[in-house]
Amino acid sequence: MPGENLTRDEARERAALLSVDGYDVSLDLRTAVGDQAGEGPRTFRSVTTIRFRSNEPGAATFADLIAPSVTSVSLNGRDLDPGQVFDGSRILLEDLAAENELIVDAQCAYSRTGEGMHRFVDPEDGEVYLYTQYEPADSRRVFAGFEQPDLKAPFRFEVRAPEGWTVWSNGVGELTDGVWKFAETKPISTYITCVTAGPYHYVTDSYSRTFEDGTTLEIPLGALCRKGLAPYFDSDDVFLVTKQGLDFFHDHFDYPYPFGKYDQAFVPEYNLGAMENPGLVTFREEFIFRGKVTRASYEGRANVILHEMAHMWFGDLVTMVWWDDLWLKESFADFMGTFANVGATRFTDAWITFANRRKAWAYRADQLPSTHPITADIRDLQDAKLNFDGITYAKGASVLKQLVAYVGQDAFLEGARRYFKRNAYGNTRLGDLLSVLEETSGRDMASWARSWLQTAGVNSLTPHVLLDAEGRVGELAVVQEAAESHPELRPHRVAVGLYRRTPEGDLERYARVEADVDGPRTVVAELAGAEAPELVLVNDDDLTYCKIRFDDTSLATLREHLGAMTDPLARALCWSALWNLTRDALLPAADFVDLVARFAVRESDIGVLQMLHAWANSALVNYAAPAWRRTGEQILAKVALRDLRAAEPGSEHQLAWARFYASVVSAPAHLALLRGLLDGTEKVEGLEVDQELRWAFLEPLAAHGAADESVLAAELARDDTASGKRHQVRCLAARPSEAVKAQAWAQVVESDALSNALVEATIAGFAQPSQRELIAPYASKYFAAIERVWRERSIQIAMDVVRGLFPSYPTEQGAQATLDAADAWLSAHEDAAPALRRLVLESRDDLARALRAQALAND
Repeated sequence: MPGENLTRDEARERAALLSVDGYDVSLDLRTAVGDQAGEGPRTFRSVTTIRFRSNEPGAATFADLIAPSVTSVSLNGRDLDPGQVFDGSRILLEDLAAENELIVDAQCAYSRTGEGMHRFVDPEDGEVYLYTQYEPADSRRVFAGFEQPDLKAPFRFEVRAPEGWTVWSNGVGELTDGVWKFAETKPISTYITCVTAGPYHYVTDSYSRTFEDGTTLEIPLGALCRKGLAPYFDSDDVFLVTKQGLDFFHDHFDYPYPFGKYDQAFVPEYNLGAMENPGLVTFREEFIFRGKVTRASYEGRANVILHEMAHMWFGDLVTMVWWDDLWLKESFADFMGTFANVGATRFTDAWITFANRRKAWAYRADQLPSTHPITADIRDLQDAKLNFDGITYAKGASVLKQLVAYVGQDAFLEGARRYFKRNAYGNTRLGDLLSVLEETSGRDMASWARSWLQTAGVNSLTPHVLLDAEGRVGELAVVQEAAESHPELRPHRVAVGLYRRTPEGDLERYARVEADVDGPRTVVAELAGAEAPELVLVNDDDLTYCKIRFDDTSLATLREHLGAMTDPLARALCWSALWNLTRDALLPAADFVDLVARFAVRESDIGVLQMLHAWANSALVNYAAPAWRRTGEQILAKVALRDLRAAEPGSEHQLAWARFYASVVSAPAHLALLRGLLDGTEKVEGLEVDQELRWAFLEPLAAHGAADESVLAAELARDDTASGKRHQVRCLAARPSEAVKAQAWAQVVESDALSNALVEATIAGFAQPSQRELIAPYASKYFAAIERVWRERSIQIAMDVVRGLFPSYPTEQGAQATLDAADAWLSAHEDAAPALRRLVLESRDDLARALRAQALAND
């Protein structure tokens, strides 16, 4: 509907006109259970009362609501005709008074797409679970409101629910006469309100903190999940990290947690990693591990817990005015998640994960044609939805790490403290943050912001070393380059490390200098006279955001001695740099695969090892010469099996190699080993083939025709759960059959019967890189369908379809034709929704990058 896509200009006009004093929201969720009578969507009653002021009596505005029907609308005691004032997404409000009361009684729809009030039926026991997810603008699917972040207000919720259910919201709740009534919230934005309801398993704890002035803060803690996941729920670890995080942020922010209780809900079919609703944070339930996982998974969960906790200050207490400044919450939370993980938890090496995994997301996003400054130009809500990307999160966090190096940690944190106190429960823009950082650091933040926040693109830093007659460093310079499309050269505070081999053969740092790199060429004078290095690492310790390049000597050293590098962060940075060289068609994919084959076994950090596995797989699938793929697969399968058998029995490294082995095999002998591990006729000492690992083995068997529908049905019977169903659906769609692909395509593209989680699983199964010939006919169908999909489906599902079904795995003969088809669609659809064009443009760019890398490999 035309009114669904709220624009920035409309939001500015409404914010200039209105002030909101409060919401009362009453929901009747008793319709969530029982048979659905009649046709149409299953609905619930939503009654909203909004008290607001207008500084222009007589003016007109609108409230937001997406609902199948509206029963009544009352403005200041006047009954308005819903048929006249409600168009499906907006309620027209005319002749406003200075003080107003709006009452809207509507029938809102339960969701199956993870947007609004999501309804999930657990196939294991038939229980129904509800939760809400709103960011950026889906609270209007649950109650009427002014859906923009700068119209904050206190909220009071009351909920009627089926007997035996528990209901949670932002405030503390109490069941009175059959109605759950919740304490009024502090002034918050609509998109961070929430309701979770159902027969959830709930565990409690508490947190206490006494401050220097003698006051004590008591925070009730809770954690909840579906009953079916309760046996796997390690709530003690969730609470441990939660308490460590609250201590850390209280130590550093000097502002007590402002939202009362702290519940954390792990919910099914969640579209995001998590959401920072104050008092009730929601997470995807995959953070409850049904099988054995590596330390990296626990570290990742801790990082997300701390990321969302940082939002209680950066985002919830102080919120951006509009989505242009989304970075004011997401970049900070991403940085703070790792900062707190290192400073407060057992995951003291989390900066290694950040350098290796998180920044890879940023580097990819920043080289797409859709890259944008960290402070983005967000014209409307569709733009906002796509702006939750690697720039806003990972690049923003990387730049904040550079900012800490630039102004100093003490000045940075003092700036944050002043920012909270001055803007509590309000909304801010870029300038509000820069002003306090200028105060605390004495630095010129405007020029820094222009370079880092208001321009796009990633710079590369390359060392140039000249040796003197004695074989020592005569001059070491750092050369900075930028892409033609984004030519900005930035100031970088970097550490330059010099490395050489010890007599024992280890590759270790023997000199380090911090320097300010600015402009196209910077001489690091302090390193003159140093002994000649075998390796120069120009962003040692990962202080800045850049692509690291190597001189010839350094690259040759890495080719032979990468595994001998003893420092895990430096090693991770080198791996990341080599991956960027591969993606940029400067290092053949076969060379990268060879490095992984020779040196990955020596990688001690499990998160880095798992990232290397993912990169090696991507190098093989996307960047290797087509004629070499079979050879590369045989190399990786052989290495994976060797290192699986050599790994310490029962170790997380053994588990990582087992999963990698399953991801790269296709030869009959290798598939036979997977079958043997499943049926018990084959053993690897110490390897426990639990249910999650069984599904990981079954997917390649299904994709290569070695596990049919009956095998997958039997496995589902063994694991008849929501998680098992998702795995089965993915494996079913992975089978190498024309009929299977046709059915999967129809289920996703031609029907909206599947929930968001099953759409995601079907797409993942459909798009198998080993089935290029089989899926080739769908390239033309894709370009014919996407505009209709974008128009008819919810934005989340449309994004999943447009991204997930892009023909990313063309045949060698069809690769250029696929690229041409993407260009033709973009040329013929210049007036298509900008967000849709962006998704196609990004996927087209990924394919073009892959073809450039394949061409290098062919040379």
